[in-house]
Amino acid sequence: MKNIYFLSDAHLGSRAITSSRTHERRLVNFLDSIKHKASAIYLLGDVFDFWYEFKTVVPRGYTRFLGKISELTDMGVEVHFFIGNHDIWCKGYLTEECGVIMHYEPLTVEIHGKEFYLAHGDGLGDPSKTFKFLRKMFHSPTMQWLFSGIHPRWSMELGLTWAKHSREKHAESGEPVYMGEEKEFLVKYSKEYLQSHPNINYFIYGHRHILLDLMLSRTARILIIGDWISQFSYAVFDGENLFLEEFIEGETVM
Repeated sequence: MKNIYFLSDAHLGSRAITSSRTHERRLVNFLDSIKHKASAIYLLGDVFDFWYEFKTVVPRGYTRFLGKISELTDMGVEVHFFIGNHDIWCKGYLTEECGVIMHYEPLTVEIHGKEFYLAHGDGLGDPSKTFKFLRKMFHSPTMQWLFSGIHPRWSMELGLTWAKHSREKHAESGEPVYMGEEKEFLVKYSKEYLQSHPNINYFIYGHRHILLDLMLSRTARILIIGDWISQFSYAVFDGENLFLEEFIEGETVM
């Protein structure tokens, strides 16, 4: 039986990351190391720091990553891509050219007899009114249509600059540490969701850039799987057990 892998928040192309090429290569090396061990890979959002598809134009770069994803899907590995709050604007390109399976909403899926609830995590219980406003604006078809009318020379620059500012702001203030079961909004959301969906065994999220592995009940567990900026963390399910791991160059990947 082959493994199922989960990772998120690589923010490829971020101008706030010193060496974007090294950053991309590290993720590609990880994907290459698991290509014969994986039956499916779930990319749980914010893989790109900013991605916007026009009708006939897609962002420059990411060649090695997109090539590796295409190799995986050509081999028969399922690659699932969830939009995050930085790569909301992924449309059909990744499916048509790279063979990925796109997800625009949280997904409940049965894997080897276990129920998984998978999502990036943005918009799930976050009480911030500012974030809710921005999320609504970015998801608006009207706003997306208006943005598409700007020449890519300026619109891509605007998006990448905004994403850099957001990353630097988080870096200056520090990523919010785990706030505890009573305040962590993804934990609260999962507990509430579990009341009406008691068959869920695993909730897996990205978005928060923290590592968390917590039992919610006797049969339910939540994992927030860190990021691929500083932690290089991922979750792996071998059909019986779910593990939270860290990728270290040169070491054997589970």
